Amino acid sequence: MEKKYMRKNNFAGIITISFIALFTFNACAQDHQQNQQRLSLLHTISSNTVLLNNQDNTIPLVDLDKKNIASVSLGFAFHSTFDSLLNKYTKVSSFSSDQYLSSTTLNDLEDDLKYFNLVIISLPVSAVNDPRNMGFINSLAKSKKMIISLFGETGSLLAFDGLNAPLIWSNQNNDEAAITVPQMIFGGIGTSKKLSANYSPKYLSGSGSVTSPTRLKYTLPEDAAVNSDNLKEIDNIANEAIRAQAAPGIVVLVAKDGKVIFNKAYGNHTYNNGLTEKVTDIFDLASLTKTTATTPTVMRLYEEHKLNLDTNIGAYIPKARLSPMNNIKVREVMLHQAGFIPYIPFHNFIKTGDYSRDSSAAYPTKVADFYYIKKGFFKDFMWPKMLNSPIQTRGKYVYSDISMYVMKEISERLSGIPLDAYVWENFYKPLGMQTAGFLPRNRFTKDQIVPTEQDTYFRKTLLEGYVHDQGAALAGGVSGHAGLFASANDVAIIYQMLLNKGTYGGTRYFQSQTVDMFTQKQSDISRRGLGFDRWDPDASKKYPSELASPQTYGHTGYTGTCVWVDPAKGLVYVFLSNRVTPSVSEKLGNMKIRPRIQDAIYRAIEKGSN
Repeated sequence: MEKKYMRKNNFAGIITISFIALFTFNACAQDHQQNQQRLSLLHTISSNTVLLNNQDNTIPLVDLDKKNIASVSLGFAFHSTFDSLLNKYTKVSSFSSDQYLSSTTLNDLEDDLKYFNLVIISLPVSAVNDPRNMGFINSLAKSKKMIISLFGETGSLLAFDGLNAPLIWSNQNNDEAAITVPQMIFGGIGTSKKLSANYSPKYLSGSGSVTSPTRLKYTLPEDAAVNSDNLKEIDNIANEAIRAQAAPGIVVLVAKDGKVIFNKAYGNHTYNNGLTEKVTDIFDLASLTKTTATTPTVMRLYEEHKLNLDTNIGAYIPKARLSPMNNIKVREVMLHQAGFIPYIPFHNFIKTGDYSRDSSAAYPTKVADFYYIKKGFFKDFMWPKMLNSPIQTRGKYVYSDISMYVMKEISERLSGIPLDAYVWENFYKPLGMQTAGFLPRNRFTKDQIVPTEQDTYFRKTLLEGYVHDQGAALAGGVSGHAGLFASANDVAIIYQMLLNKGTYGGTRYFQSQTVDMFTQKQSDISRRGLGFDRWDPDASKKYPSELASPQTYGHTGYTGTCVWVDPAKGLVYVFLSNRVTPSVSEKLGNMKIRPRIQDAIYRAIEKGSN
């Protein structure tokens, strides 16, 4: 970190453009030549940023489910960029000393941080000279775990000699540094730089920690040897879909080799309102629930030896022992070979008196705004109807939603925990997935959630944050086959964990052999894995896309969603839309929008960055 390096790169800092709006939220500024220059700057910054005081291996952060994190800017001009990157990894609350200018101290700010157990402080070198700032840091260090992020050229680090908190120092003070340091904190980018001179009695030449990447990196396509210009076809296809009213809004995310190289939103929430689609918007994932909630739960219970795939349903569900389901094995259920009928239209059985427009002890289950189903409707009507439905095609592949109603019941009996609570505590929260979960209206505003159908035949309302699937809605919004909502970034995180063979953020969620077994072909009569859909060997089907490799696994969702993981290419592809808005349309499928975008990604990868 010599000063001659700083002088050399001051010019680079001047010529770089402010691309944070594109970079932070879309990760795809589609100009290959500009992106190569930007990437060179980002690499220069990351390779010259040093991590100090990391003896306890605090960085990269682990155990996110145990952390309540605040980000505090002490005069850092690029804190909005900094905080936006932090929030891609987990929920981080933002504070700024600018909000406390009327006070001679920052005692009020320190008091406002009382509920946080980790505080990430960002400040420019110039702010170190303000006694108010250093008084705040030194006082906070007595009661809180901290990470100091320092930006700009300095001749001394003496002010921090008394601190033991991790200190990340970038000698640049710009947007690019604000992009880089948060990713180092969370393990999107590794650290390797060591001090090349003595900066204080404590921070001597040779000081600095080496860390390795553990989470997704948010970067430009060129960072994964992909030419941004070759990804423009994604824009063309997505915009074609919106013009044809195949869906009012679309979000596409592409992660290659652990790097998010494309994340872009198109269109609007509906065809007739002004809400522009955002990459952070929350979608009804529909049947992605099967592989993003229920199947991971089954995988965990299998690893814990609580669940045996070759044990029959009746061994786990007492009520099933006198039903046609009794002797069916769990493996058959996970492969959609149990012989269940595809689905039961439960909403067609609702009679006057089964629902109310107001909630009460007799009508406690909320199905939509102003629609409550009577107490016990699932237990007394839906579940017995499923248990006693005919077994007609056992041994054949017949895709059925009933399979995941059954697996939810088995999982909850074995874990003793409701499915929605189980996946939040065991997967989503520790992975840093902020939006993923059931019943999103309990946590988010309607503006953050993309609407689905204008339901004119059942709930008689626009569905905003209530599951589109009628059976899942009548079950209270939490079901094994539908009901999960999430943003594209959250979907990418959990599937990157699967692509990593069960590890993410320094934590192992599954053994690699478990991931292999569930995601690889497990049926002699279909393309399926256990819970997961897969590449189809019938070349005429071109499923999930023409160029997908035989290793590809994932799932699609009725609302217009899909996620596909291709280990052969190190690829995670997420597509979210609300094609059922305002009413169900088949255009998205007929126009082959999802597979065409997937193939455009493959072609861009094959062409490389040339």
